[in-house]
Amino acid sequence: MIRLHLPQPLSAGAALVPSLDQSRYLTQVMRLKLGDAVLVFNGQDGEWRCVLSDILKKGVVLKAEAQVRPQTIGPDVHLLMAVVKKSAMEFAVEKATELGVRHIRPMLTARTQGHHLRLDRLDAIAIESAEQTGRMDLPVIDDPAKLADVLEGWDPGRRLMFCDETGGAPVVKALSALEDSGRPWAILIGPEGGFSPQERERLRALPFTTAVSLGPRVLRADTAAVAALTLWQAAVGDWER
Repeated sequence: MIRLHLPQPLSAGAALVPSLDQSRYLTQVMRLKLGDAVLVFNGQDGEWRCVLSDILKKGVVLKAEAQVRPQTIGPDVHLLMAVVKKSAMEFAVEKATELGVRHIRPMLTARTQGHHLRLDRLDAIAIESAEQTGRMDLPVIDDPAKLADVLEGWDPGRRLMFCDETGGAPVVKALSALEDSGRPWAILIGPEGGFSPQERERLRALPFTTAVSLGPRVLRADTAAVAALTLWQAAVGDWER
């Protein structure tokens, strides 16, 4: 069944108004007619079965009938990723959403290239990914921030998995040895040129940091993000549930 994210309150009998693009998708692409059902979520009220109750010139109206799944939220893991090229950044956001990341934080590092980010585009990619994968919440995507500033204000209660291309403990062994699956985490992925020696030295000195290796090959930033999140989910995430 078609799933839509609508940032509107969901309750029995509520009238919902999709955007014009969503309305066109429902009626012109999917050819839905009055009485046809869709699933709707807003990230707060669970997932609801809704029916197409009205077709207007400027869009459609959906009527919420019944909740089919209560609200759930994934593990508390953030992705800190150096800003990279557009296609790689969009791929990383799409896959991070699929893999359950709660927060995506674009980073500016010493070797970050001057790539422009369209946050509205990244938000749209995250929404589409959540709709397609059955996820019932959306990751928050921040404005780019300097890595040094983020580390300065870091919550020491959140562990940081630092993916170091120069080497570190094998990631599965490092995570399994910690045995703190309920603790909030963040995963840090560097830019195309890697971290600077100064950044690497600072990261390794932080008490909340776990430096890990993602294997014997140097991975592209977007590939590294997917690999790190997959291994984290398998070791201490919600894949065991």
